[in-house]
Amino acid sequence: MESFEQLASQYEPMIHRIINTLHIYKNKDEFHQHGLIALWEASKHFDSKKGQLSTFAYAYIKGYLLMELSKATKESERSIYPKGVFWENAVDPYSESLLEKEILFSYCHNLTPHQKKWFLLSTLEGLSVNEIAKMEKVSVSAVKSWQKGARERLKVAMEK
Repeated sequence: MESFEQLASQYEPMIHRIINTLHIYKNKDEFHQHGLIALWEASKHFDSKKGQLSTFAYAYIKGYLLMELSKATKESERSIYPKGVFWENAVDPYSESLLEKEILFSYCHNLTPHQKKWFLLSTLEGLSVNEIAKMEKVSVSAVKSWQKGARERLKVAMEK
């Protein structure tokens, strides 16, 4: 028996013809690969006593491609791909965090720079006093004083 490369080049026009007769226009390359797989399987299952390879291969390839087409159709029916309008109206998780930051920054206008650091790092990042102290390379008591001053100023601002 000849090599599969020779067989594939010999039956290449047949595979393309079957793809065209089945009106496959999406994913042609994928279906071409399925056609080559079907040709390989047909060559393995072929019995020369029962007829010609070309007849058997045509029926086998066409049946295989119909089966793959059916699978692809079922898969596309099961999957829902939202239209562009959906993505335009989808909520961006980052926009909410930007709004949150904007609200927090509005409270910071009367805080000192150190107090702002403590306030933003503790609220946005969720860092503890110890973590802020390590990060800013200052003592824990310094960060606690920022915290105390910021709380007092924020309390006064909230009461207004």
